Amino acid sequence: MSEKENTNIAIEVKNPRFYLDKDVFLPSGTKIQIDEAITKIKYHKRIYQDWNFASVDPCGKGLILNFYGKSGTGKTLTAEALAGTLGSTFISLGMSDVESKFMGETAKNIRKAFALATEHGSILFFDEADTLLGKRLSNVTQGIDNEVNSMRSTILIELERFEGVVIFATNFEKNYDKAFQNRISQHVHFMVPDFEGRKHLWNKHLVNKIPLEESREDLIEKATEYSEGLVGRDIRTCMRLALPKIILEEESSGNPAQLKWLHIEQAIQQVKKSIQDVGSEVNKSSDLAYNLLGVSTKKEK
Repeated sequence: MSEKENTNIAIEVKNPRFYLDKDVFLPSGTKIQIDEAITKIKYHKRIYQDWNFASVDPCGKGLILNFYGKSGTGKTLTAEALAGTLGSTFISLGMSDVESKFMGETAKNIRKAFALATEHGSILFFDEADTLLGKRLSNVTQGIDNEVNSMRSTILIELERFEGVVIFATNFEKNYDKAFQNRISQHVHFMVPDFEGRKHLWNKHLVNKIPLEESREDLIEKATEYSEGLVGRDIRTCMRLALPKIILEEESSGNPAQLKWLHIEQAIQQVKKSIQDVGSEVNKSSDLAYNLLGVSTKKEK
């Protein structure tokens, strides 16, 4: 489903592809927070009306969640899976959507997103939300500054009115303006996976049809040990790099294609090196884009 206007703006209302119990593995602390959020959504009437909590929490018509943590830790996946688990449709807006849809007719299109979410009972998800809710820099042009002010005022108004679920996601949790921080119902921290989390991720990505030279259990154990510090997205990238290696080896040696520890080890080394070498350059480019929107990426102490 999508709704279009003369400006060729389209905001898509999607059916979720994922579910929490089937597709998402979370550390126990994060899972508890997600379970609490689901309970608030399911029993909202009981808490706010039957127990009269609305008398002391007048902003509690809807639920505003903030998912924060390192990129690749599963914030977007969890948001969509939350919608799937609740049987809701899903509207996802990222930074590129903000740039192409919202600049120029910002306020109008933000209202449109909230209206669509209300109409369809959708969970409304804003990725890289600090671009929308962040603190302004002092050295931006007047036009951009006015646009940012208009955008943020509109979001504040819509959040006050909205009776559904909004999820913000960010890697820069300290950059939200206080006006938005005060309206967030719950902050959920997405942590870098621990040993058990990484083991689950390797088990998921080492799918059963991949031919193996070594036992699957040994490969998972070694990969889990060696991949400390990597997140789910990194582990998926490792497998994307490892699988072509076994085909190239088959072509050069004539032996059947089989995945062994050396292939995974080399892939993990590649990913770790790319994080070290490329990460700083990617951050520089991202910082420039954020600055053009009047958002600081400096962490507060």
